[in-house]
Amino acid sequence: MTAVMGAALLTGPAALPAHAAAAADGLWQMDGYGVAVAVHEGRLRTYETTRISCRPWFTATRAGGGSHGSVRFTGDGIPELTLRATGGGRARLTVAGSTGFRELKPIGRLPETCGRTTPPDPLTTFDVFWQTFAENYPFFRQHGVDWEAVRESHRRLVRPDSSDDELFGVLRSMIEPLHDAHTAVVADDTHRYFGKRAGTPDRAAVEERALAVTDARLPEPPRTWARGAIAYADLPERIGYLRINRFAGYADEDDFAQDSAALDEALDEILTPALRGLILDVRLNRGGSDALGLQLAARLTDRAYLAYRKRARNDPDDPRGRTRPVPVQVRPGQGPRYTGPIAVLTGSLTVSAGETFTQALLGRRPAPVRVGQPTQGVFSDIMPRTLPNGWEFALPNEEFTTAAGRTFDITGIPPAIACPVFTPEDLDNGADTALRIAEDLLTRSRPGQRADSRTGASRR
Repeated sequence: MTAVMGAALLTGPAALPAHAAAAADGLWQMDGYGVAVAVHEGRLRTYETTRISCRPWFTATRAGGGSHGSVRFTGDGIPELTLRATGGGRARLTVAGSTGFRELKPIGRLPETCGRTTPPDPLTTFDVFWQTFAENYPFFRQHGVDWEAVRESHRRLVRPDSSDDELFGVLRSMIEPLHDAHTAVVADDTHRYFGKRAGTPDRAAVEERALAVTDARLPEPPRTWARGAIAYADLPERIGYLRINRFAGYADEDDFAQDSAALDEALDEILTPALRGLILDVRLNRGGSDALGLQLAARLTDRAYLAYRKRARNDPDDPRGRTRPVPVQVRPGQGPRYTGPIAVLTGSLTVSAGETFTQALLGRRPAPVRVGQPTQGVFSDIMPRTLPNGWEFALPNEEFTTAAGRTFDITGIPPAIACPVFTPEDLDNGADTALRIAEDLLTRSRPGQRADSRTGASRR
């Protein structure tokens, strides 16, 4: 198949200029991510690819034009996509709720594997699972895992007639040593594995008790927004306590625009001129949209600064190969903003978008004081994949780096002040050590000690 360029023009209210429609159409390969993209006659089709496999993924329909000659696509169960030609025959794809972009390179034809069916037998399923990690996972060396050796030791355990139970056990045992919370394999309701860093407490066993202990220390029950994901309470000395338990699911529908509006609504009420200190609690944050984390960070500054740079693994043969880093900025947001002292509470249950949000605050001035324990250590967008037998699995392929090139993958972002976080002893005693330390720190920060007039809430 050859590239399709200059297909039929759009008509109707969503019509685009001819050059925009033509620039969007064609065959593309993502730089990294193992995805091929075909755009033709208003449809965007994607394919999960490795050297040995190609599987149709999702399809989206053109929904009109965006800025700078871009084209928008929507589909059931997927976030809005925006495709924009960038010159030199290349294009960029942005995903609503994610940060940065994914670069697309033109290709003359889809991979040869897209023209044949991948058999669903256990050995082929094993091979696609192993190959996907081999081509995309960036952290084998850091985890001390020899992935070639894993293939040698595990493939011999799989037979053409292996049962689902046996095959699931093999795939799980391959990725368990990674201790990576962005890895998973799901066969059915009873065969499900999600990785996590060694020593991480069970969220289900901790969360309800932790919320009860923290709320008991507040002067009054917290107000909540966004279907309970956001909670706020006033503390003495004009200090605010803001808890964000996830960066997703704020609205009844799974829609980034609605989630964004719900977050703005909450922050418009929370960020008042009376605040002189703010405690941000993300110890139970289970992740979600990195863009919502940036949206919150934007309401906590009056100057633009670098949040992080994103890069993805893009060399199937070399785990060190990376895409060009994409800088992601925090820019002052619209509406009430708070720019004074902040304490951020973190722990091992601070995961994914909760971590990228914490990283996005590192360049803020005045710098937040981080209290608690290191975050989980998983920052990448998750690559969801489907195996030939219909099972689902997931892995990371990105790094979020600081201006100096440092990443916090695996180890997590460390606290400046280390203290217990929801230990069994503290929960039994009704103690919240991190909250107490943060409150003491901000209470001792007097107005006369402020660096400049930006410290305090502002409305712009």
